[in-house]
Amino acid sequence: MIVIPAIDIKGGKCVRLLQGRMDAETIFSDDPAAMGSRWESEGAELIHVVDLDGAVGKRPVNLNTIRLIIDRVNVPIQVGGGIRDIETIRMYIDQGVARVVIGTEAIKNPELVKTACREFPGQIVVGIDAIDGLVAIEGWTQKTEVSAVDLGRQFENFGVAAINFTDIERDGMQTGPNLPEIKRFAEAISIPVVASGGVSSIDDIKNLAPLETVGVVGVITGRALYDGSLDLKTAIKFFRKI
Repeated sequence: MIVIPAIDIKGGKCVRLLQGRMDAETIFSDDPAAMGSRWESEGAELIHVVDLDGAVGKRPVNLNTIRLIIDRVNVPIQVGGGIRDIETIRMYIDQGVARVVIGTEAIKNPELVKTACREFPGQIVVGIDAIDGLVAIEGWTQKTEVSAVDLGRQFENFGVAAINFTDIERDGMQTGPNLPEIKRFAEAISIPVVASGGVSSIDDIKNLAPLETVGVVGVITGRALYDGSLDLKTAIKFFRKI
């Protein structure tokens, strides 16, 4: 299992939201590329970048800022937010992004996921964001009646590299991951799962570790790193030790 630091970009700045609410942000840095460099220096093996404005605007918005991150760090970067067509996916891959995360379009247009996996094998991640087990889309502004598990199962034969599973109610709240829901989701599908939402301390990292046996291969964390309640080096060292 790996620890994946998150860089969420809004208005060109590195921010964190509470439960995905665009009006509940905390700005942590005016220089997202510098944050990427910091996480790389602390041992990150992969960095998760989200264009928050793009997620709401349905197209890339913070592309220049993302390019600065790509140019500055040497570890792989995965990017999500506002990715609605194969041209955008191709553009990010051509820019040097290692993995592209498809969220809203995964539920609206699963054929896009299939096409992207065929053209870019091993580089496509599906983002499934859930509230009470149901998928939310459009930058988490719309809740659907689609089960997260049912959606995940649709992609089992597509060649998806991983599914980023986010519990929206825990995201940015630092209340601890929803372990039962993450476990239930990972057990129900065969695709590797990356958990997201709620991590607040090294204890949360330790509590997630047993879920590796059911297919949880990583954990995305943001606010805890920026607040200092979780030390990235310590978290990475823990997983390497076990």
